[in-house]
Amino acid sequence: MKVIRAHYAGACYGVQRALNLALKQAKEPTKTFTLGPLIHNPQVVSQLAKQGVSQIDSVDDITRADAVVIRSHGVTPQVMRAVSQKSATVVDATCPHVSRAQRAAAQLAEQFGCVIVVGEKGHPEVEGLVACAREKCSCVYALTSIEELPDNLPDHLGIVVQTTQQKATLDAIVAHLQKRNITVEVKNTICDATSQRQDTAAELAQHVDGMVIIGGRNSSNTTRLADICRQYCKHVFHIEHVSELYTCTFDDIQVMGVSAGASTPEDQIEAVISYLEQLS
Repeated sequence: MKVIRAHYAGACYGVQRALNLALKQAKEPTKTFTLGPLIHNPQVVSQLAKQGVSQIDSVDDITRADAVVIRSHGVTPQVMRAVSQKSATVVDATCPHVSRAQRAAAQLAEQFGCVIVVGEKGHPEVEGLVACAREKCSCVYALTSIEELPDNLPDHLGIVVQTTQQKATLDAIVAHLQKRNITVEVKNTICDATSQRQDTAAELAQHVDGMVIIGGRNSSNTTRLADICRQYCKHVFHIEHVSELYTCTFDDIQVMGVSAGASTPEDQIEAVISYLEQLS
């Protein structure tokens, strides 16, 4: 088996920055916690706990003596204010691209009075974007398909995008709204790292017999990578750990492609590639 790694794969700048900030804070005498998982990678979250960075899920669990790291996906303005009132040390590890999207959501809401957030309902980043917009207006919708668009929309509105969305999804929604004679102001806040990983994975998937996608199953960008590859490749393995490959058979695969989500550190990618190469 020949193994080919996608040109862009693995941890992005925002994820690495969040990890660095959390580990730096863990060296201080205060107890260090992340409010929710720092990133969507269960293995990394477990490793952080072993290094003194534990997870809490409620602001109520914070004490003044704690240090709280805000996750890379960001939080709502309401949560950030609540954390600040606890008088704990706050380390904001929100990805800069997410912060930019939050500012764009608020600006569009103030300007147009109605905002569509192209993103997955319930995802923490999307919840933050929606909340930022709703601080300025009440007409806010989160959706990922044309079918979810409401019938009654104003003639002018703003659009902001979850940083890990596919541009094709954004383009389809914008085109449909324009057909309805709705004027849209689009802030394309899709992260370049996301686009690069999606494009190179799609390109590789068209020229291999199988693809291994590494990353948390709770990671939207990793799941989307796997979905994209399935459009071009019959055999796609979405795994969180190399051990998941131990029971797989690769009889029909002579060339295997490997890619990884933006929350996947280099050591996890190297472990997978090393295992696959020894099967050659």
